[in-house]
Formats: sequence, structure tokens, C-alpha cells
Amino acid sequence: MSVPTRRPHGGGTLSRRTRIFLGIVLIYCVGIAALLYRVVGDIDPRYRESAEESLVEVSQLMASLVEQDVIAGAINTARLEPLFRSVYAREFSAQIYGLHKTRVELRMYVTDRRGRVLFDSTGRDAGADFSRWADVRRALDGQYGARTTRDIASDPRTSVMYAAAPIRWGPEIVGVVSVGKPVQSFGQFVQDARARTLWVGVGSALALLMLTLMVSVWLVRPFGLISDYWRWLRRQRELSAGRMVRRAVDTVRGGLREVRDALTGRSYVADYVQTFTHEIKSPLSAIRGAAELLQEPGMSEAERAHFLANISGESQRIQDIVDRMMQLTALETQRALDRTDTVALAGLLHEVAAAAQGAAAKRQIRLHVTIDSNARVEGDPFLLRQALTNLVDNAIDFSPAEAEVALGLHAGAREARITVRDHGPGIPDYARDQVFEKFYSLARPHNKKRSTGLGLAFVKEIATLHRGRIQLANAPRGGTIATLTLPLLSPG
Repeated sequence: MSVPTRRPHGGGTLSRRTRIFLGIVLIYCVGIAALLYRVVGDIDPRYRESAEESLVEVSQLMASLVEQDVIAGAINTARLEPLFRSVYAREFSAQIYGLHKTRVELRMYVTDRRGRVLFDSTGRDAGADFSRWADVRRALDGQYGARTTRDIASDPRTSVMYAAAPIRWGPEIVGVVSVGKPVQSFGQFVQDARARTLWVGVGSALALLMLTLMVSVWLVRPFGLISDYWRWLRRQRELSAGRMVRRAVDTVRGGLREVRDALTGRSYVADYVQTFTHEIKSPLSAIRGAAELLQEPGMSEAERAHFLANISGESQRIQDIVDRMMQLTALETQRALDRTDTVALAGLLHEVAAAAQGAAAKRQIRLHVTIDSNARVEGDPFLLRQALTNLVDNAIDFSPAEAEVALGLHAGAREARITVRDHGPGIPDYARDQVFEKFYSLARPHNKKRSTGLGLAFVKEIATLHRGRIQLANAPRGGTIATLTLPLLSPG
């Protein structure tokens, strides 16, 4: 098979323009993801700050209320219990945006100057020693005290925020009021804000990508995807839902490829020109050298004929490169197949094998065809024939004399597989990831000549247009096996 020999530093099966395009998309996605991560991560702290600010004001209010009942430094909490019993028993309905609130969740406890709880609105901690809690300890020292503590240590959903205020009798601090609020009560707002932010961020990113897609495709092809699809519909003699959907998918996929090419066009063109220049430099040098030698006097007719043959051969090589490049460029600019027919792969494989018999017979190579299915696909018969011809010609070129090239057709539930197997030297390890790159070719074992290196790239483009794929690998017992996989024609 035709495999690459130059640019050993290259790697991977993606072209440079594809890598650049994917890099741009990746950078954009990473930037959007980083921004969303920063914004979403900042939502919870902002809500906690807002809730804590309200708790600070309520604690100061309640501390002022309790101070009215302080007598000679002693705190009287007698009226707090009926107050909170009444508050917790109140019935109301408040629709706060997406939250429906029906009960008071505010908590409060009061401690004396030693940090012992005199009153707890929940009735659970009366008499407990809270002197070590940060909110109580700091408030007793005349500082701002706050804490967040879980009711159940293993459940973060039971966290409660507290903010404390000192109870004063004149200049003396005689106790603490600490007001608490379950985090879960405003956690619904946090979750809702996060969800909305994510949806807005993802929606904005998708909208921008869609806008870029539409603008890019419109700039690349002024008539757009819709007009192409409409022209295809008008050319069809019969229409089916399945074919219409597949054509729409192929058209959009072709548009995405054009967007990629539009974004990386300069690099793509530069790479193409550089590679093409490199490939024709060698035959041009050979032609120029032969032409200079032909001008020398005293050359024999045999030598003259030899150099003229070199000029003719190298000129034909340049012509082959140009022709193949024009064909490949035409395929790369297609969004989808211009016309499709039902193609019987068994008959097509026999046609290709029959056409290759002449080239195979020159080196006593046998062509063996195995058909296990009457698979049919939707596609362009001419392009599929060219793809198979390329694969068979490569197999013949890399096969030793008097060997066998095996062609096979097998079908699964959804795909048909065409295999072309030779018994040549196989693919070198350094070339396995680069076999489908343009202008990549090894010398044929029997004559040491190289091809244009465009055959497998040509086959890959044809496979892509047919929603299929092409793979090339070393066979288990030597040689190379090429596998062209195509989707079977679906009914309807």
C-alpha cells in the first residue's frame, strides 16, 4: 500500500487545519468553562454574605429588645418564649420568586456572661455551655462573632448560619444574643441561580457558535446551506424521509468542514502550497538536468533516448500530481455528494477486479474475490469505483510477484465492509499514523518508484462523503489490509 516516507516528525491522523480549528474551539470552550466555573463558584459566597448581613441586623435588634429586660446585670428571657411560640405558629403564604415560604425558620438563643444558654428558641440547648462557640466567645469579648455549624455533623444540608450581638448593661457585656438561619432556606436560591447561570452561559456559547457557523458558512458559500439542500431536492425523482434526513446531515457536516477551512484557511493554503512545491521540486530538477545534458555535443542516440525518456517520465509524474490534486481539491470543497444512486457493491467489486487484471497479470499476481453479501449502499458509483481502484492498484504495486491480492465484501447489521489484502512488506511503524497524509508515499518494492502520495487521501475523502471510513493496517500474517466501511442502504 502507498505509505508515507517523509516528514517523520509529523504525527496523528488529523490534518494541520483540523488541529488548528479544534484548537480554536477548545480554547473558546475552555474560556467559557473557566468563566462559568468562576461565576457559579461565586454565587454561594454572595448569597451567604447577603444572608449574614441580614442576620447581623436582626441580632442587633433582638439584643436591644433583650436589654430592655436586663435588671442589675441579670438577663430576663421570660417574654421570649411566648414570642417565638407565637412566631413559629403563624400561618402565612409568601411567594418569593421561585420559593414558596410558609413558615418562619429563624432561630435565636441567649447566653449569660459565662456563655451558658438561658433561652433557645428551638428548646434543645437550654442550659448548655456555648462559651466555646466562635459567635458567643467573640461577642462576649466585644468583637463581631459569627459561625456556621451543622445540626447533623455528617449532613452538610443541615448547616445553620449564626450572627451574634452583645447584650449590654451600661458599659458592661452581660450576655449574647445569637440569631441563626438554616443555609438550606436560601440554598434553593443558590441552586436556582447556579442553574440559571449555567443555562445562560451554555446558551450564550451555543448561540455564539451558531452565529459563527452561520456567518462563516455564508461567507464561504454565499448561497448557504439551505439553497444547496433545495437544489438537491429539486433534482430528486423520488423522495423519502430517510434520504432527506441523511442529506440534511451531510449538508450540515459539509458546512462545518467549510467553517473549519474558513477559520484556518491561510494555514491550510500555505501548507498545501509548501507541500506541492516540495513534491514537484524533484521531477523538475530531473527534467532540467536531463535537458542540460541533451545540449552537450557528442551524445549517442542511446543516451539521448534515455534522457528523453526521463524527461517524459518526470513530466508525466508532474501531470499526475496536478490531476490528483485537482480531483482531491474538488472533493474537499464538496459539502455532500451531488448525486446518489443505489450501488450494488458485489457488482462494483467484480468490475474493479476485472479492470485490474491487466496490471496484475504483468507481475503474475492473482486477484481473488470473495463475496459474502449482496450489500447495497447509497452513493456515487463513479467515486466508489475510483476509491476501490486506488486500493486495488496499491495492493498490486506493493505485492511481490506471483502473490495474491484478496478482495472481500462482508456485511453486518448496519455497515458493509470491503477489504483489500496484499502480501507485501506491510506498513512501517513510523508511518502507521501518517498513511492518509497528502504526498506521503513509499517506493514500490519491485521498481523503487514512488506514487503521487495522493491516492489514500483521495480514498479518505470519498469515504467521508459517503459517511463511511477507511482504515489501513498490517495483516496478522504479513502484508497490509485496507478496510473501506460504508453504511448500508436503509429502507425507506
